[in-house]
Amino acid sequence: MTASLLLRNVRPYGNAATDILVVDGKISRIASAIEAPAGVPVEDGRGEIVIPGLVEAHTHLDKSLWGLPWYKNEVGPKLLDKIDNERENKKRLNIDPYSQSARQSIQSSLMGSTHIRSHVDVDTEHGMWGVEGVMRTRDEYRDIVDIELVAFPQSGLLRRPGTLELMDQAMKAGCEIVGGLDPCAIDRDPKGHLDAVFALCQKYGKPLDIHLHEPGEMGLFSFDLIVERTRALGMKGKVTVSHAFCLGVDAALVDPLIAQLAELDIAIMTTAPASRPAPPVRKLIEAGVRVCSGNDGIRDTWGPYGNADMLERAMFVGLRNNFRRDDELRMALDVCTSEGAKVMEIEGYGLAEGSNADVVILPGETVAEAIVTRSPKRRVVKRGKVVARDGVSIRTAP
Repeated sequence: MTASLLLRNVRPYGNAATDILVVDGKISRIASAIEAPAGVPVEDGRGEIVIPGLVEAHTHLDKSLWGLPWYKNEVGPKLLDKIDNERENKKRLNIDPYSQSARQSIQSSLMGSTHIRSHVDVDTEHGMWGVEGVMRTRDEYRDIVDIELVAFPQSGLLRRPGTLELMDQAMKAGCEIVGGLDPCAIDRDPKGHLDAVFALCQKYGKPLDIHLHEPGEMGLFSFDLIVERTRALGMKGKVTVSHAFCLGVDAALVDPLIAQLAELDIAIMTTAPASRPAPPVRKLIEAGVRVCSGNDGIRDTWGPYGNADMLERAMFVGLRNNFRRDDELRMALDVCTSEGAKVMEIEGYGLAEGSNADVVILPGETVAEAIVTRSPKRRVVKRGKVVARDGVSIRTAP
């Protein structure tokens, strides 16, 4: 559903004040002193900043404990400990994929996200439960946020026979992206794992978004295999590598790989983690690599953190990359807005005439101030309709 609206006295990215006329969900005109057409409501921007909608390019909607009783985390330190614990406790903790994804989607919208890419678990214990639940949320909550699904083999692909067939089923059911996970560290069969996920991409004509937590030279080895297949299969511009901790190691090892990422238009997703090496955002962007960000898991069995605020994530990107200047903080915001939109290939995204009217209005003199202060006084517009105002959504969580 689209709507018409006149945004009066707003400042795009903190620049000079102007008006924005929205007609049928699209930005029709940006100019000063626009007269409101008959019947079109007027929203007073009060001289606040307007930015395009925030882009949550990496999260797990099916896993959040948002709205459930607090979870006491006593999980072991290894990645497989967290994976196995979550899979074994989903039913016990009542992590229903539909209700939990709806709750997190509303929270994301409140904080200004207008688009979400969600990895959704596919495994032999729960089958299509997660995919079906998040697809229901995707369909029922289109009025406040657009959601795309990655079929994600969280428990491993080859180490749990039958998972590949379920991944195929998930893609057939309508997932938009093929997912993958640590070909060496989890499946211990990098060739087999990558051959399988790239084959699914080829079968369904869909992109790939692969989690790569593998550190150091192990991760760089997996990366080489990903690059090799991307080139051989003609998938330029259709691959995203998420986390990519191995890009945070010795520049002498990483810089030649960055050149290949730029050549093949392989995108990078970073959460700007505090506890792991992280991809160098400025170097990647200056090399022409698309870089996006996301909140990853939000209050789940993996960890207690997160509030679905991509403006806060922009701050984390700034902190992790030692961004201090205003232009650097604008780069951090771009990672959480326009760069994320490029990775997700969102059509009609932006703050220009002809773009979809997905925007956020928030207090602050400059973008840098808005990122640092992160006021809850935000107004979120989705396709020309105000869908959240000062922390209150037009939708109610189940």
